Amino acid sequence: MAEQKRVRRTPEKIAADIDGQISKLEENIRGLEEKKIAACAEFDAKIAAVQEKAAKLAERKKEVLSPKKRKPRKSKAERIRELVKQAQKSGMKLDEIAEKLGMPLSE
Repeated sequence: MAEQKRVRRTPEKIAADIDGQISKLEENIRGLEEKKIAACAEFDAKIAAVQEKAAKLAERKKEVLSPKKRKPRKSKAERIRELVKQAQKSGMKLDEIAEKLGMPLSE
């Protein structure tokens, strides 16, 4: 039985194997970097969507807390006074207004 001796690698071959391992690891790093960039972009889009929703809710809150001002309702007496003023502005005199209303003007 002839013993076969183990072939020893030269330092250059060992260095070449290490370089091959390094290049594989660098490719792995590039792939991970690409995944990281894609994940960051995805999360940035999600964050922007949530911020947009928050802005809409803040605007709605502002609208709820500051409702539209409504015109105050006028009483019957105020409306009658306004009607008489408009009639006077159109050139009618008090006795003409009273005549149109069918009421005698008491003095």
